[in-house]
Amino acid sequence: MAEPGHSHHLSARGRGRTERRTPRLLRLLLWAGTAFQVTQGTGQELHACKESEYHYEYTACDSTGSRWRVAVPHTPGLCTSLPDPVKGTECSFSCNAGEFLDMKDQSCKPCAEGRYSLGTGIRFDEWDELPHGFASLSANMELDDSAAESTENCTSSKWVPRGDYIASNTDECTATLMYAVNLKQSGTVNFEYYYPDSSIIFEFFVQNDQCQPSADDSRWMKTTEKGWEFHSTQLMYKWAMPKICSEDLEGAVKLPASGVKTRCPPCNPGFFKTSNSTCEPCPYGSYSNGSDCTRCPAGTEPAVGFEYKWWNTLPANMETTVLSGINFEYKGMTGWEVAGDHIYTAAGASDNDFMILTLVVPGFRPPQSLMADTENKEVARITFVFETICSVNCELYFMVGVNSRTNTPVETWKGSKGKQSYTYIIEENATTSFTWAFQRTVFHEASRKYTNDVAKIYSINVTNVMDGVASYCHPCALEASDVGSSCTSCPAGYYIDRDSGTCHSCPPNTILKAHQPYGVQACVPCGPGTKSNKIHSLCYNDCTFSRHTPARTFDYNFSALSNTVTLAGGPSFTSKGLKYFHHFTLSLCGNQGRKMSVCTDNVTDLRIPEGESGFSKSITAYVCQAVIIPTEVTGYKAGVSSQPVSLADRLIGVTTDMTLDGITSPAELFHPESLGIPDVIFFYRSNDVTQSCSSGRSTTIRVRCSPQKTVPGRLLLPGTCSDGTCDGCNFHFLWESAAACPLCSVADYHAIISSCVAGIQKTTYVWREPKLCSGGISLPEQRVTICKTIDFWLKVGISAGTCTAILLTVLTCYFWKKNQKLEYKYSKLVMNATLKDCDLPAADSCAIMEGEDVEDDLIFTSKKSLFGKIKSFTSKRTPDGFDSVPLKTSSGGPDMDP
Repeated sequence: MAEPGHSHHLSARGRGRTERRTPRLLRLLLWAGTAFQVTQGTGQELHACKESEYHYEYTACDSTGSRWRVAVPHTPGLCTSLPDPVKGTECSFSCNAGEFLDMKDQSCKPCAEGRYSLGTGIRFDEWDELPHGFASLSANMELDDSAAESTENCTSSKWVPRGDYIASNTDECTATLMYAVNLKQSGTVNFEYYYPDSSIIFEFFVQNDQCQPSADDSRWMKTTEKGWEFHSTQLMYKWAMPKICSEDLEGAVKLPASGVKTRCPPCNPGFFKTSNSTCEPCPYGSYSNGSDCTRCPAGTEPAVGFEYKWWNTLPANMETTVLSGINFEYKGMTGWEVAGDHIYTAAGASDNDFMILTLVVPGFRPPQSLMADTENKEVARITFVFETICSVNCELYFMVGVNSRTNTPVETWKGSKGKQSYTYIIEENATTSFTWAFQRTVFHEASRKYTNDVAKIYSINVTNVMDGVASYCHPCALEASDVGSSCTSCPAGYYIDRDSGTCHSCPPNTILKAHQPYGVQACVPCGPGTKSNKIHSLCYNDCTFSRHTPARTFDYNFSALSNTVTLAGGPSFTSKGLKYFHHFTLSLCGNQGRKMSVCTDNVTDLRIPEGESGFSKSITAYVCQAVIIPTEVTGYKAGVSSQPVSLADRLIGVTTDMTLDGITSPAELFHPESLGIPDVIFFYRSNDVTQSCSSGRSTTIRVRCSPQKTVPGRLLLPGTCSDGTCDGCNFHFLWESAAACPLCSVADYHAIISSCVAGIQKTTYVWREPKLCSGGISLPEQRVTICKTIDFWLKVGISAGTCTAILLTVLTCYFWKKNQKLEYKYSKLVMNATLKDCDLPAADSCAIMEGEDVEDDLIFTSKKSLFGKIKSFTSKRTPDGFDSVPLKTSSGGPDMDP
């Protein structure tokens, strides 16, 4: 059995006989020659098409080895005026491995990255019967037996197909398995074989069409020490001897170049290649990139897991089989085949068979920080890169089973899917199986139409695997010991300093990347309106929020909304008219960040008789969704809950902005708010990544102040999207409640002062209308003060006015009298000056000196008014000893002679 460029299964077994120690011979032959390849196609001229609406195919080859290239529309009846047929390539033409034929210009081009082609290669991996082109011959090599007897005794000694391999005979006869192939170019042949008994002679060789074997390498096969092994005696081309042709003449065929030997691909990361070219895992404490094992440097430890990206053989913890799509029985066939850089689905027995590939992991070894975090359910994760190439609606299922329980589908891909990556979070530390199942079509037909439909897996990476291997080492926290320093785990919420290997606590309101806790950059800040828990494993909102404006600060307290609430969408109906609902469970905030919403799949439990225990799947999240089928549909006492899905695993932040971290909460999805208080929006993300939601699901909850709606208020779904989402990935909710209003403060009330009644005045405090706050401070108590009536204050005013008038009158008199004294003094000074001018003896003083007697008043006036007479009569000497004498100016005074 052989295949250019790929592996095949081969088994050789035998028993020895004590009476005759005659060697037995098993042979595997390849016959080489020349031929051509025929590719069939069909063509039909239809409506006019754009270049993207049709493809090219070849017609069947005619007797001259020619064919035509014709255009065929993708959908008949949509277009016309197809391109005219043109001359095609020769029927013997084909591209090399790794190339494809571009039908537009009919030339070979290299495959795109991540894709491959066998070129002219062929693979045999199904051995239910001897494939076409193979022959099994037998003979007796013992010389003392007659020819007729030997032929008769060895008639039944042949290679026997056994499903996924073909086995040799176990008697003394020589069994030869031959495969004849017409080669177009040089290449290689390799196969997998099992040959544990050295008493059996096993040889493999290649012959040309002249029955001349290639003697470049040893034809004797080595015994297999550890199960199945690979063998690859390169195909060489030589001229048949004796050579009776000339290759120099015009039109002569050149000898094809011999196949070039290539280096074997490396082992998978974490494994090393042994002396017999097998791959073995590196011991713990070391790592490898697939070649040699290297000890982890000091201060580091291996990151254990499994990383499969080279598919030379199927890993030991993986198995493959085929499940019938009709009776769901296993067929004992190989469902997936390795192909170097990927593994792909085999042909199977029918197009509706399930091609099964299973990976079993015994358990996981999560970091210590993850085990301390009760809210973080992730213990490991599996990531795989895949693609599907299908001509019809094929399906690829990914299923997970825990502790040998039934596999549960977690994701399904339908139709052709380009090369992409998928990650699944593992939340339970137990023996876990991961299964991939590929079905080409759900319809069963006798003929095989979709054998070219295929699923490919390029790489599988599982982290934190118990007894796993490492492709690299990461820094660890160092702990002093008697023999030096050793790795230890940091406490929860502590990161590892790469330089010193010491543990440091993350800053406040940051969370630690548990899978990469290296350096302070591993501490990620929490979003707006959130804070971290004590062990820095998640960000949560404690049901409080503050909104700052230039005028004031609005404080919120959503504690009244911290309990879980439920909401059902509008009824939906299946194609058969069965009613069901989408049921949502929400937990907004608080609870130290614990996820309180639970959605359950109880379908299994309802089918189990009473008294027997069942297994139901449930998920815990901030927001989750389940499909509810009412009792009137199911006939059970309780409704059926199925298909639970997490919509919110992480709180991103709380803000009044409509967009946060790439998540948008469109305001137009709900009726507008009318109080002038912006909605407070909670933003969440889910860990589940699906083919439709490449970034995972997201959820927004708008909390709106509605003073008329008592706690807990009312939950609403978008009017245009009755199931909470318009695209299947982003879910939106509106929660109206009085508890969503800002806390009341001194700015939300004002004082009303009553009139003074009976000497008492009251001050009352009332809320401003409309009241747009809840909770917070209470209204101050009514204040009562003693006051006076208006009559009393009128009397006080009149009395005060009278007193003021009297005081002003007294002051006026006082200052008038004071002025008269000054006038007297001035008149006396003028008189003295006049006497001086008349040569009178000058007075020593113009005032009465102390101790002198007061003389009679001297009054110098020509006329006196009545008031002046009264004043003169009543005037008395002032306390300073001077009299008040009115004087006249010099121009009006009496003339005095000298």
